[in-house]
Amino acid sequence: MATENKNLSQYDKNTIPNAKDFRFGIVVSEWNDTITNGLFEGAKAALLDCGTLPENIIRWDVPGSFELIFGSKKMIQTQHVDCVIAIGCVIKGETMHFEFVCDGVTQGIKDLNVLYDVPTIFCLLTDNTMQQSIDRSGGKHGNKGTEAAIAAIKMVDINRK
Repeated sequence: MATENKNLSQYDKNTIPNAKDFRFGIVVSEWNDTITNGLFEGAKAALLDCGTLPENIIRWDVPGSFELIFGSKKMIQTQHVDCVIAIGCVIKGETMHFEFVCDGVTQGIKDLNVLYDVPTIFCLLTDNTMQQSIDRSGGKHGNKGTEAAIAAIKMVDINRK
């Protein structure tokens, strides 16, 4: 869980398995693309830093965060990946839309983890303001995409044991 003083990009590379032989799918929402592209760049940089070969990182874009579920499912079914990272950003507005989308995506990603033997990592920012999202996608709190990539590597390692 992020706190005001935690930098999400910090990890100890000595505790992370080498990801040279791992293949990752990253499904990225086009909605709030300034944020989601920042999250993607953080995830990609961490994967590469931990040994993933560039050709073993596959990116697909989907229109919005709700579409992350279907995009992740199709990635699992067609791309022979070891893990999928679902990246999105929903910022609270004046309607219930925020709650419906956040709950739907959360449950959908959970369902993918139950149905498939390929981990799907939840990297959905659910912030109250754009500034909070900026702070967590390469800003003062680091990058949640980096944290998601490290979780992905660890989950592939667990899945292979």
